[in-house]
Amino acid sequence: MQYCTLSTAPPWRRRDLVPNKNNGPSGHWDSSLCSRVPLCTRNWEGVCVLRGIRVTDALTLPPQGWRALPNPPLPLLSPLQINFNEPLSMLQRLTEDLEYHELLDRAVKCENAIEQMCFVAAFSVSSYSTTVQRTAKPFNPLLGETFELDRLEELGFRSLCEQVSHHPPAAAHHVYSRKGWTLWQEITIASKFRGKYLSILPLGTIHLEFHSSGNHYIWQKVTSTVHNIIVGKLWIDQSGDIEILNHKSKDKCHLKFTPYSYFSRDIPRKVTGVVMDADGNERYVMSGTWDEKMECSKVIEASQGNSISEGKLPKTVYQTLSPKVLWKKYPLPENAENMYFFSKLALTLNEPEDDVAPTDSRMRPDQRLMENGKWDEANMEKQRLEEKQRAVRRYREVEAADALAEGKDYKGYIPLWFERKVDPLTGELMCMYKGGYWESKEKQDWSQCPSIF
Repeated sequence: MQYCTLSTAPPWRRRDLVPNKNNGPSGHWDSSLCSRVPLCTRNWEGVCVLRGIRVTDALTLPPQGWRALPNPPLPLLSPLQINFNEPLSMLQRLTEDLEYHELLDRAVKCENAIEQMCFVAAFSVSSYSTTVQRTAKPFNPLLGETFELDRLEELGFRSLCEQVSHHPPAAAHHVYSRKGWTLWQEITIASKFRGKYLSILPLGTIHLEFHSSGNHYIWQKVTSTVHNIIVGKLWIDQSGDIEILNHKSKDKCHLKFTPYSYFSRDIPRKVTGVVMDADGNERYVMSGTWDEKMECSKVIEASQGNSISEGKLPKTVYQTLSPKVLWKKYPLPENAENMYFFSKLALTLNEPEDDVAPTDSRMRPDQRLMENGKWDEANMEKQRLEEKQRAVRRYREVEAADALAEGKDYKGYIPLWFERKVDPLTGELMCMYKGGYWESKEKQDWSQCPSIF
């Protein structure tokens, strides 16, 4: 996808889209589009609810970093000491996709599906903004582990994740918003070690449905790459393409995440895209970076430019109106460099809550010990939990062998809150929320939960 845009209005003065030393954006912004989540959020009755503002300082690793290990480190592939972790699980990291949920709240109010698509596209990009400096490894969830984020009274939504498979690792996620949308997904993590870098490929489709219009969007995530996995300073890049489809209107958005290149003159972490209607007409151009902001420009006219060289397609030239900022990244909290570069939302995710399920990530003893700075105890507890999980897996293998010998069917592990179904839109077999969790929470009846910790 190659194109360039020509604005019909005088362009804004814009600085380079590169994070500054304060880890926050600056420049000309449309503040009405980009509200900031305060430390004190107000619920629907206007009562101020205070959330966490810091975690224990991160452990400082020796200069040799990953090379201090006796064997080559493979995050997500092999067990590591918690010294290389951050005190959040992968389920909590998945929940961080909702940091900019207000983009979807705003999309509900759009007058037409094309404008709504622009906000959905910005939301799909915003989920990567937390990854730019987050090089520590999240805890691998145990099979049956869950994580809830109940912000129904404060922010209008509640979210539930469950680890539904261990080999391969897969998590199911369901979010309901009383402001008019529902999101669900099942993500399976595949990874490839390439010597100097590790490619992380999230497999699975994300679904988003708006209640009033019935617009149903689907898309998939791009590839994340961890560079300098053995030697040097770790850094993360996102690359690939996202195609968002509205199944009701047939509108599409194609987004391209440009991989970093030392020899390229492009802005680092660049994202470009085009929103098209059902007839294939280009309606909006999307541009920005996945770590800082996204904006859209309404297309007035599109034309084919001259081909630069043989064998290459000519660029499409778009004449557009002035860009409109849809999303920008929130500034990180003070002292973020000593707190794993957590965002304000991430700082609240591991706060103890008494009424959550006993399988919730907040209840993980190794993760809690690490957050409290008890590194040795956390490592021992992590080993205990992993051995307990292996023992349960061996027991299931024996059950499966016995069932096979007797000619009986063996269903294997069955998730508690999700069930595997064929998705009618994509034809994929995926885990969908079957209900019951929030009712169990209201009754405080967790008798059906397994003992995993």
